[in-house]
Amino acid sequence: MLRRVISAGGRVLICGTRMDAQGLSEGEMMDGVARSTMDELGEATLAAD
Repeated sequence: MLRRVISAGGRVLICGTRMDAQGLSEGEMMDGVARSTMDELGEATLAAD
């Protein structure tokens, strides 16, 4: 499902706090997925159609 979102030009944001809690690094994420913050999530939500 995420690959479909990314291939259609969508953005996939991952909570940085959750990544830290799980011990995940950005290098472990699939291409097209980005570490994010609550501020960035808020901005993306406001900009969404």
